[in-house]
Amino acid sequence: MAAPKALRRRAPDALRDNSRLRPVVLGIGLIPPRPMHTAAEAAVLTRLASDAQRVVELGVYEGSSALVLCRALAAPAELHLVDPFIDDSGWALRPGWRASPTATRLVLWRATRRSGPSVHWHLARSQEVGRSWTGGTVDLVFVDGDHSPDGCREDWEVWHPHVGPHGAVAFHDARAGSADGAGSPGPTSVVDELFRGPDASWTIAEEVDSLVVVRRAGVR
Repeated sequence: MAAPKALRRRAPDALRDNSRLRPVVLGIGLIPPRPMHTAAEAAVLTRLASDAQRVVELGVYEGSSALVLCRALAAPAELHLVDPFIDDSGWALRPGWRASPTATRLVLWRATRRSGPSVHWHLARSQEVGRSWTGGTVDLVFVDGDHSPDGCREDWEVWHPHVGPHGAVAFHDARAGSADGAGSPGPTSVVDELFRGPDASWTIAEEVDSLVVVRRAGVR
């Protein structure tokens, strides 16, 4: 069980921002995961996952968006969390931000130990997991891992064949430069190249803040 909110609010910044202490206090529930999405993005992810049977998240960090997905999914749905917990690209996280797989596992364990989906961990690079995937058809892939252009493009290439006919792929941090959005250059360039042209076989179904959701053309 996480610590009470009143206690978590009193946790000093020295605990929240210390790279060595943060995993400890996160793991025991004294502080929540860093929020990596907006409320509007969380609402879209919740809706996309609400009827899903199998969801894959690429890039977990401290588990804030995984918690959103856990709350939307119920047994016997599956949530597959893919993260090597090594960011050597320099694209995805701010300098000094690191996540501990042990602490993040504890965050998700507390959220699902009594109810919720079955959680499957893949401590490996998302591209490697996608290339060898045998876990069945996926209803939603949430792409929020490697933010380099090549890494994000490869995530798309290896994962979208596993998505079912009515499934969706959601890209985070993919609206850099939009007047009403935000994002990172890597995911934004991939989304712009693949889905904003007239001949795309997958098309943009919705977008909000930094999130872009795509589906196969003709499927809503």
